[in-house]
Amino acid sequence: MTTATATLTAKPRTVRRRQDLYVWFVVPAVALILGVIVFPWLFTLWMSLNDMRLGSASEFVGLQNFATLATYKRFLETVPRTFYFTVLSVLLPVILGVFAAEVFHQNFPLRGLLRGIYVAPMMATPVAIALVFTMMFHPQLGVLNYLLSLIGIPKQLWVYSPDTVIPALVLVEVWQWTPLVMLMVLGGLASLPTEPYESAVIDGANQWEMFRYITLPLIMPFLMIAIIIRTIDALKSFDIIYVITQGGPGTASETLNLYLYLQAFQFFQVGHASAVVIVFFAIIMVLAIILVVARERIRWNR
Repeated sequence: MTTATATLTAKPRTVRRRQDLYVWFVVPAVALILGVIVFPWLFTLWMSLNDMRLGSASEFVGLQNFATLATYKRFLETVPRTFYFTVLSVLLPVILGVFAAEVFHQNFPLRGLLRGIYVAPMMATPVAIALVFTMMFHPQLGVLNYLLSLIGIPKQLWVYSPDTVIPALVLVEVWQWTPLVMLMVLGGLASLPTEPYESAVIDGANQWEMFRYITLPLIMPFLMIAIIIRTIDALKSFDIIYVITQGGPGTASETLNLYLYLQAFQFFQVGHASAVVIVFFAIIMVLAIILVVARERIRWNR
């Protein structure tokens, strides 16, 4: 056997050995995914097909839990309430975040310090934020009503009224997560070319026209990423709502997250709650796909 032939024979063996070694690197990751992600979802699906209550034997009921959801008034009321909360919690931070990004993109004294102060809320613990806002929302002792009284506006019930509880909770979300949108948009603004703006100034365009026809189309991909992240985050918001209102007054602030938590850990209806999880997951997946498709249709270069 010549040296060249031996070399050609050795190369496939080396490749096979490397492939065998790669398998041992992949197996732990696959096992972790199966144990942490796939198995819990399959087990949740199995529980949704059973009448399971903590402390009692389970009984297979098929799709009965899902049929119950379709006729259960309390669950049906949580769906539009969740979307109402989500739309406000996405729309307002996006608008304010874009405005703040435009402001902090300009050069002015102490810009770095003010940026750091502005992004501080999103680094705070949600439970701590909820406790602070619970005191601020108090109808008699809260600082918000005191500030309103200084400008002649009557006191509000905030989270103690079914009519204002969702907007009040959205106010907390806006305060905490508008800086996140601002940072994403600010990164987009920093990457924009200067030539279109120079041409627009020569053509006599004002600030609004430059924002409308140059800035907004160019930062739209960054904005879509912020919208996707905020939508998914707002849909699964739980800690702030639970700490401030526990779903009250009555069920006026009971979103899907809160509803399934109460069904599972307060009423011990595990099978019913598992069906809610499956439905909720399907809603999130549909919205995520819609937003991702919308983002893919937006070109990075206009």
